[in-house]
Amino acid sequence: MRKGNRIVTTRILHIEASPSGERSRSLDTARYFLQQHRAHHPEAEVETLRLWDLDLPAFDATMIEAKFAVLRATSATEEQKLRWQGAVRLSRAFNAADKYVFSLPMWNFGIPYILKHYIDIVTLPGENWLWTPGEGYSGLLHGKRAALIYSSAGDYPGGRPSHDKDFQKPYMRAWLGFLGIDDLVEITAAPTLASPEAVAAALARARNEAERLAEGF
Repeated sequence: MRKGNRIVTTRILHIEASPSGERSRSLDTARYFLQQHRAHHPEAEVETLRLWDLDLPAFDATMIEAKFAVLRATSATEEQKLRWQGAVRLSRAFNAADKYVFSLPMWNFGIPYILKHYIDIVTLPGENWLWTPGEGYSGLLHGKRAALIYSSAGDYPGGRPSHDKDFQKPYMRAWLGFLGIDDLVEITAAPTLASPEAVAAALARARNEAERLAEGF
């Protein structure tokens, strides 16, 4: 990205939510999207976050107690402070990106549980959202962009009865919108459970869409 005579580095965080590695259709499409993007924007820096390789802290009763002890300025224990600081570090690392690329399969009509776990850890008051009595909830990550690259065994196009079963895409849009990120592009590789010809055609369509959207991202 150029500002005046300066080339400003854009930081892209690619969040991989599939455990399937090289067999992942969402990951394959995301890598192609990033390859095409870098061809137009060589100054972009891409950091890859493989969620299945992370040792995410449990968002359990201890973490919840730590959260409210810290936020309400009560007497948080040292253990609670350490637990909360770990979540804050992950949240700030997420917030530091300029753009996000998510590659995620559909699991049981929704998102993989590892991605939900990550979302629960990094979505923190005071870090990427606020609540006030006068304005209610407001996101703090305005001006950032996200590319959502999905795969699913079935196809869930709008206007068909199957569309009502798709909780993958609405959830991601709602969460990012909550954080203030509403500048989104979406690419879907689907269906991936079909005849070889149908799967090949779906992946080709996804790549074509990735190529079309990559330059302007």
